[in-house]
Amino acid sequence: MISPPITLDPAKLAEKLGHKFANPQLLEDALTHPSLSGNSQSKKKGAPYERLEFLGDRVLGLIIAEWLFEAYPNANEGEMAKRHAALVNREALRVIASEIGLGKYVRLARGKDASVITALGASKQPDSRKNLATLPDAMEAVIGALYLDGGLAAAHQFIHKYWQRDIAVSEAPADPKTALQEWAQGHGLPLPAYRTVTHSGPAHAPKFMIEASVKGFAPVQAEGDSKRAAQKEAAAKLVELVKKK
Repeated sequence: MISPPITLDPAKLAEKLGHKFANPQLLEDALTHPSLSGNSQSKKKGAPYERLEFLGDRVLGLIIAEWLFEAYPNANEGEMAKRHAALVNREALRVIASEIGLGKYVRLARGKDASVITALGASKQPDSRKNLATLPDAMEAVIGALYLDGGLAAAHQFIHKYWQRDIAVSEAPADPKTALQEWAQGHGLPLPAYRTVTHSGPAHAPKFMIEASVKGFAPVQAEGDSKRAAQKEAAAKLVELVKKK
């Protein structure tokens, strides 16, 4: 029998989101990982969590795009695209999710069906759940719930509060792979290399573990929902590593 780990009261999370839910079930659904979903028939119809995740991704993208359009009237399409990509990627979502302590509210199955838990004993130590591989997905699901319950206004308020710091950067951030390549070339080194370590998961929800390496440094690994996403994650980690030297 699968039993969920102890989590905090979702009402406390709603306070951090700055929204009082008229339909609290929406927030409950956004915090209930598919590992706790019901029978196979309900899975065929699509878990509420995954549907909210899909919606939240689009809502976040739209609000950030509009915000960039207004905040940078002289920026061209390419510059806005770079900023947008940096603000809606999984790392950006993970940072915000960690900031609001989202991992302490997500309900997950224990045992073999809870492979998404990266920290052992997470049920006893909720704070360790901030390292969940699925934290960005949960953040998108919560944004989807905010939108359905309070419309664009509720989602807008939350996103503008927590993304304010990052949207105000003076320059459009470089793509991690581009930044790593430019660093290697600037130091007279061969181009960075990327290797697929593992490819797992079903066809509709694949997971890739990619290893990035550059001469003179230990390789790093990162996981993503696509090779491109995993490569970016690995490149970002390696950029941080090489710049410390």
